[in-house]
Amino acid sequence: MAAPWELYVVEYARSRNQPVASLIAGAFEDGNMEVPFSFVLARSGDRNVLLDCGFMNDGGGADMAIRFDVPWWISPLRMLEEMGIGRDDISDIVLSHAHFDHMGSIGEFPKARLHIQKREYLSWMEAMALPRQYGFLTQVVHPDDLRTAFDASLEHRLGLIEGDRDNVLPGIHVRTGEGHTLGQQFIVVETTRGRIVVAGDCIYGARNILGNNNDGVYIPLGAGIGSTWEQIKTIDRINDEIGGDMSKLVILHDFDRWAKLDVTGEVEGFRIFRAA
Repeated sequence: MAAPWELYVVEYARSRNQPVASLIAGAFEDGNMEVPFSFVLARSGDRNVLLDCGFMNDGGGADMAIRFDVPWWISPLRMLEEMGIGRDDISDIVLSHAHFDHMGSIGEFPKARLHIQKREYLSWMEAMALPRQYGFLTQVVHPDDLRTAFDASLEHRLGLIEGDRDNVLPGIHVRTGEGHTLGQQFIVVETTRGRIVVAGDCIYGARNILGNNNDGVYIPLGAGIGSTWEQIKTIDRINDEIGGDMSKLVILHDFDRWAKLDVTGEVEGFRIFRAA
């Protein structure tokens, strides 16, 4: 086992005018809001691993930023540079799922090995092949990201995971989390303050897990291509993993912008937080 990992939440973008009901099912009266985007850096000794990696605001990434109204962005590379980390210092990227804002910068890390659920990767290949009228399914995935992952497979850098697996990397475990996508996974990390769950997009906000008015009734996400049933079962798996302790959960689109975490850096209004 590696020494316990340190975890840092790295904010790199914000969308505007995002309907809350697209994030929390049924929240139609809550209007629109800004939504932060982030990825996580895990450090252990001289090893640096990304849990998701953000997107680049050029080419297909710029098209997606316009489509989803993401006017505020800074390069994930610039944020890592603030932490003294270059692109070649990243050994691995564990991907929760294939949406553009979670894997759109994989091409910037040419030495990194990628880890993604086999079902996640192959389900998008299948969805891309469907007739045009099925386009709703793939609107949050950019085909260039799938091409980049395929190129990584030719270099033997793409690891396809089947189901739950402990120690994908020492002290980093993955658990299937179907619902938002067909093959999403959440990530469990052994850290300096115990096991921490990085939720991917299995959870958008605390209300998904705590319920309205903290009534404990899970609320599914407002968007996804999997079933509501599977989303709620995934939320329950996460709740079991954290033992109901929300301080053990990292939400990548945290509506409160990680208000309970310590800020360790800031660049152009985008902040870095220490989670463990």
